[in-house]
Amino acid sequence: MRKLRKIKQVVNGVIASDGDGVKLTRIIGSVELNMLDPFLLFDAFGSDKPLDYIGGFPPHPHRGFETVTYMLAGKMRHEDSAGNRGLIETGGVQWMTAGRGIIHSEMPEQEDGLLAGFQLWVNLPAEDKMVAPRYQEKAEKDIPVEIRKTSKIKVIAGKTKNGTNGLVKNGTVQPVYWDVKLKSNSVFSDFIPQGHNLFIYIIEGELTIGNSETKLKKTQLVILNDGDLIEVKTEIGSRFLVIAGRPIGEPVERGGPFVMNTKEEIHQAFNDYQTGRLA
Repeated sequence: MRKLRKIKQVVNGVIASDGDGVKLTRIIGSVELNMLDPFLLFDAFGSDKPLDYIGGFPPHPHRGFETVTYMLAGKMRHEDSAGNRGLIETGGVQWMTAGRGIIHSEMPEQEDGLLAGFQLWVNLPAEDKMVAPRYQEKAEKDIPVEIRKTSKIKVIAGKTKNGTNGLVKNGTVQPVYWDVKLKSNSVFSDFIPQGHNLFIYIIEGELTIGNSETKLKKTQLVILNDGDLIEVKTEIGSRFLVIAGRPIGEPVERGGPFVMNTKEEIHQAFNDYQTGRLA
């Protein structure tokens, strides 16, 4: 017997800026929602005003977690201290494992037009925090898409009930990351592993979830309780992200761009960065 997931919390996020003044909405990693294990941060950014994003994210360090950048519109150029260089274009995703440390930059590859997307931080367990950095970077054309009668699911990570597998792999938290478009007066349902923490972020339209009549609106993030079945309804046609992951359940210590298990490890990360031994 499947257990339907229900609404646990609705989060609106706070207006913030990061990098060199990039304007965004911080939803996870805010005062309202500090984290949702294994997710440490979730930012939504989007503007057609160049001054809101042109400064980008100049070189900065990371250690102990993964960053996931998903572009809805525009282009973002990335470079790092290991010599990697690439371009995340509209519809593309970059899943970067910072591991023991890397210094990288993410800069808009455009001077006007719409730049929009999301950044998600995914924690690493203690045993993986010092692994070698690596990337999983996929262009839109390479990401599997499942077409149903009333929905279209872009499967970045995880497996749908119909068997479509995402390209991004992570055996630790076994993530689900879907971009779903749902036609008006329709229902979307699928299976999510029981025990995974799960949230839905509404990109466009309005939704109701499970057996709730509460109408959830654009830019809201909805945390669901445990279960193995999700059911999403819309009257007007909507687009939303479904993101889930297995909790790690370890102590979390943050220090700006570093996420470790103890304060001593954070101090070591800062020392390694200051002495040029981070990457």
